[in-house]
Amino acid sequence: MITLRSLLAAFTVALLTSCASLPPQADRVATHALTDTQNTRLGVVFTPPEQRHPDESAFHLLPDAVDALVARVVLAESADRTLDLQYYIWHDDLTGRGLAAAVLRAADRGVRVRILLDDLGTNADDKMLLAIDSHPNVEIRLFNPVANRTFKKLGMATEFFRVNRRMHNKSMIADNEGAILGGRNIGDEYFGASSDVAFGDLDVLVHGPVVREVSTAFDLFWNSEASYPIDRLMGREADPTALADVRAKLDAYLASEEKNPYVVNARARLTNVLHSHETTFSWGKGTVLYDDPAKITRSPGDVQGQLMTQLKALELQPKQQMLVVSPYFVPGKEGVAWFSGLTQKNVRVTVLTNSLAATDVAAVHAGYQRYRKALLEAGVRLYELKPAASEKNDDDKKKHVFGSSKASLHAKTYVFDRQSIFIGSMNLDPRSVELNTEIGVYCESAPPAAQVVDTLAPSLDRIAWRLELRPNANGTSRIVWIDTEPDGTVKELDSEPDVSAVRKAGIWLLGILPIESQL
Repeated sequence: MITLRSLLAAFTVALLTSCASLPPQADRVATHALTDTQNTRLGVVFTPPEQRHPDESAFHLLPDAVDALVARVVLAESADRTLDLQYYIWHDDLTGRGLAAAVLRAADRGVRVRILLDDLGTNADDKMLLAIDSHPNVEIRLFNPVANRTFKKLGMATEFFRVNRRMHNKSMIADNEGAILGGRNIGDEYFGASSDVAFGDLDVLVHGPVVREVSTAFDLFWNSEASYPIDRLMGREADPTALADVRAKLDAYLASEEKNPYVVNARARLTNVLHSHETTFSWGKGTVLYDDPAKITRSPGDVQGQLMTQLKALELQPKQQMLVVSPYFVPGKEGVAWFSGLTQKNVRVTVLTNSLAATDVAAVHAGYQRYRKALLEAGVRLYELKPAASEKNDDDKKKHVFGSSKASLHAKTYVFDRQSIFIGSMNLDPRSVELNTEIGVYCESAPPAAQVVDTLAPSLDRIAWRLELRPNANGTSRIVWIDTEPDGTVKELDSEPDVSAVRKAGIWLLGILPIESQL
């Protein structure tokens, strides 16, 4: 029975949520990247090779999960003046705390730290963020936050049409000299430290003129009307002892993990990198593409300031082959038509995405499966990642670009004719293209482009199911999954592999709902 008390409680919560509003931004202080950083440690290392490659940028791929974490820690430890970090997700786990500790050490050295987080993606503890923000050299802002911090889940529901638009960007910049962009958020599953799931992902470490473009993008988001300082959002400053308490808990946790095999391995790699200075870079023109933060206030159909509009303006037309790696892949009719146009010109188009067994977002798979047959009919070579993609034979010691035990694909990268490559946060789905904001770098450099193709292509049939069409007796066609086992045995499967009937039924139900625009 519904009591008067429960009705009053529900009414009070609804009233409090509906009355919440975001604080004014009128007197907020804008800050920008520093430009005189050539004399920093990173500047001293990077400037000589940059002078030998005028107007070019340097690219170093980070396919290995542990190396990707180490590279971020190296940037944090090497920064002398500024650190800028922009992420959709930052988990409070082993790797998240490890990077947070490195960032705090930089702040203690006098480095100015700016951290911009997506409010819903991160879903961080406001009190902890407020405590870290109280450090004199650290400022934290949340992008497009829920107004009501007390009843946040209810606020998400009542403010849905605004907060449904998220900042999916991922970048880290040190001293405006070196930067990392790509698909990885901050968390154990992105850096090979999770025993449950490991995302196959790809980042790129860059230096040269392209870094200044990444800083321009960061400043645009940092100073946008959608970015709110955490102390202003909370309406108060942190307790004077809060930062010390956070440090004590962080130090105690990291000390307890000192003998963790993952930590031992990462520490050894970090030591090697800090003392070797032998990172190999490829050179070429770099172009940073990113959505205008005001995208979240515009109609999804408004292409002004969109990353996809910028990508189309490059008029990229591969002549021989194109590789698409997108974990969440919903091409729509326009995308199918574009791929079909390429195959009609004898361009070999290969797409790798998640299988139903590997995906972590079932709803996206429901949208993707509508286009599988049309893609195959257009001549696209379509692959779906197996959930245990990295299990190798004993004699296979090669390091693969994507895939790991209990794998789920998370990299977003597109290779054109082995000559150029886009690496970033943008999936080929409606949410990335129309709703969320994204960032990535287009690298006109053959070595990294060829590295991805040459590493991935030979293993595709082993790490993924290849989809093909088979004729039915009534003149129609059906999809089959070609499974190549480690010993070379090939099997043909008639339905989605490695998933239960219940999961298939759930995907079928999602597939009939009109939700594609949200995927």
